[in-house]
Amino acid sequence: MTSVPLTIRPAVAQDVDALLALIHAAYRGEGGRTGWTTEADLIDGPRTTRDLLAADLADPAITLLVAGDHEGCAAVTHRAGEPTASFGMFAVSPAAQGSGLGKALQAAAEEHARAGGAITMELCVIDRRVELIAWYERRGYVRTGETRPFPYGEPGVGFPHDDDLRFAVLAKSLVPNSAS
Repeated sequence: MTSVPLTIRPAVAQDVDALLALIHAAYRGEGGRTGWTTEADLIDGPRTTRDLLAADLADPAITLLVAGDHEGCAAVTHRAGEPTASFGMFAVSPAAQGSGLGKALQAAAEEHARAGGAITMELCVIDRRVELIAWYERRGYVRTGETRPFPYGEPGVGFPHDDDLRFAVLAKSLVPNSAS
């Protein structure tokens, strides 16, 4: 039996509804509880909105990559001339978690940032998500020591259960053969 190679491509406006369903399932949906990366125990409500997702797709500094038939996605934010790109909106369908799709999607996002001239990839993770932070660390990301506040009250962030959430900032060098 032959397997079909994984395709990873930039999202287009027609992908918004399928991506919205994927993101909600992976981050906070009931289906996401079958995976290991859910935020459902920390935050209720939407991870993003249709309008915010459409605005991201329209922003020339943001490339939202789509894996397969909407089994995964990841956003790369990079402004021309800046040394650092940002990795976010990373979602893998709960059914596809553990299949290697996330690793492939992350590698594609890093290559996209590198091709655009970035030398560092940065990401933010809710600091209580120790398993997810450890996953990133196994892939070469290191904690910078910086934390950032959680954007309470902003559209598309949902309704946190606690009032003391914050983000841990991690970074990885995109320069081959260099230390992170």
